[in-house]
Amino acid sequence: MGTGCAHDGIEAAGRGAARCDVAIVGAGVSGCAIARELARLRVSTCVLEAEEDVCCGTSKANSAIVHAGFDAATGSLMARLNVEGSRLMGPLCAELGVDYERVGSLVVCTDPGERGGLDALLARGRENGVEGLRIIERDELRELEPNVSDAAVAALWAPTGAIVNPFQLTVALAEQAAVNGVEFRFRSPVTGVARRADGAWELDVPGGPLVARVVVNAAGVRADELHNLVCAPGDELFITARRGQYHVLDVTAGQHVRHTVFALPTRLGKGVLVTPTTGGNLLVGPTAEDVGNKDGVDTTADGLAEVERRASLTVRGVPFRERIRTFAGLRAHQPGHDFVIGEVPGAPGFVDCAAIESPGLSAAPAIARMVAGIVRDALGGPAERDRLAPRPAPVPDVARMAPEEWSALVAARPEYGRVVCRCRTVTEGQVVDAIRRPVGARSLDGVKRRVEAGMGRCQGGFCSPRALEVLARELGCDPREVTLAGPGSEVVAGTVKDTFGGGAS
Repeated sequence: MGTGCAHDGIEAAGRGAARCDVAIVGAGVSGCAIARELARLRVSTCVLEAEEDVCCGTSKANSAIVHAGFDAATGSLMARLNVEGSRLMGPLCAELGVDYERVGSLVVCTDPGERGGLDALLARGRENGVEGLRIIERDELRELEPNVSDAAVAALWAPTGAIVNPFQLTVALAEQAAVNGVEFRFRSPVTGVARRADGAWELDVPGGPLVARVVVNAAGVRADELHNLVCAPGDELFITARRGQYHVLDVTAGQHVRHTVFALPTRLGKGVLVTPTTGGNLLVGPTAEDVGNKDGVDTTADGLAEVERRASLTVRGVPFRERIRTFAGLRAHQPGHDFVIGEVPGAPGFVDCAAIESPGLSAAPAIARMVAGIVRDALGGPAERDRLAPRPAPVPDVARMAPEEWSALVAARPEYGRVVCRCRTVTEGQVVDAIRRPVGARSLDGVKRRVEAGMGRCQGGFCSPRALEVLARELGCDPREVTLAGPGSEVVAGTVKDTFGGGAS
C-alpha cells in the first residue's frame, strides 16, 4: 500500500497533518485483527507499523498453536479471551482461507509424584470453559503418541487444541482490512504522542503528524513506551521482552508427533513443546528468558541446547539432525501476567492492547472484538457497514493441486509453470501474486511469509536469487534495492564487474 492516509474521511488536519478516526499502532496479528473488525464500522482507520510489513514481530516468531485455554488463571482476561478466541479461530480461518488444523494437545506427566498437576490443570480448564478435557492413562497416551517418553505416566488431553499458520493469518486479516478501506503505513514508527486541545491525539510519524480521534496501542514489546507517554504518574506500564528460542525441523520429521505435546509444569519449570506445523515441519521450543534488548532475537548455543534437553523429557528420539533453522521470538510480558486491554485512565480515546503474550495468537479474534467494542464506544457508536467485502481468494498453492488442476492454471498463466522454490514447490506466479496483492510483499521475507518461498530445506539457497529478480521486476527497482526485510538489509552489495573494476554490468 502507499504511504498516504487518505480515504473515507482521512483528510488533511492543518499544519501538514493528516486526520483519521482511528490509528492502530502495530501490524501484528492483534493490530491486523482489530483493523479488520473496525472495517465493519463507517470510520476511517490507519495502521502504523514501524517495520516494512505486517507480521514482523511476535506474530512471526511463536509456537503457531491455538491453545485450548486450560493454562491461564481462572478469571483472568487471558483465560476468557483464550477460550473465546479458540472457538472463533477455526471458522475465521475457514472464512479467510488460512491453514488451521485441530490436532489436539497433550500435557504429559513423567513423574508419578507430580500427577496432581494434571488434576489441577483439568479443574482449571473446566472452570475456564474448555470443552472435552480429560486425563488419559499411559496406554491410551502411547496409542495417541507412539513417540512419547518412556517415562510418561499420564496426560491431559485437550481435543480443542489446534495449530495455525500465523503468517497467513496476519496477512489475511490485513488484506481483508485493506480491501474494506483500512490504510496501512509501513516504516512508520510512532515517536511521540500528544493530546490536542480538541481532544484528539496527535502522533509523530515519518512524513508528518497524524491526528486521530482514537489510538489503539498494539505495539507489542514497545506498547509500554507508548502507554507511558500518556498515562498519569503512578500508572506506568512495564513490559519485559521474554525471549523464546526454537528449532525448526524439516518436513521429513513432521510426523514425529501428531499432536502438540507439552510438558506438565513442575517445580523445575514449564518445559518446552513439540508440535507439528501446518506446513508439515516439526517445531520444538521455546525457552523463556527475560532480556533487556527489545530487539534481542538472537539465538544462543546454551538456549538451543536447553530446548533439546527439555524436549527429550516428554518425546523420545526427536530427530534434531533434521533441523533446518533456529530462531527466537520475543513475548511482551508484564508482571501481572495478564493482557492489558482498555482505555488508559485519564487518557480518553487512548486504548491499550498491550502485554499480549502467549496465548495472544490464540486469543486474537476475541481480542479484536473486545478492542473494537471499546473503540466503537469511544467514537460514540458509529454506524456499521452493510457487509465486509471478502478477502481476495488466496494465492493458488500448486503444491497441493492435482496435476490436471495445475496444468489448467499454467495454461491460463504460464508463470505458474516456472518453479522458483523447489523445496516448497512455489512458482513465479505465486511470487508475482504475493507482490501484487493488497498489502503486498516488498521484500524476500514478505514473499516468504505469503507463499513460503525460502521456508524449505535449503532455506532460500536456491530460490532467493530468483525471487529477488521477480521483486525487482514487479517493483520497478534495481535488484540492488531489493531487501531481505526492509532498508538496511539489501541482499545485493554490487556487481562482480563493479567490484573488480570491469565497469557496470
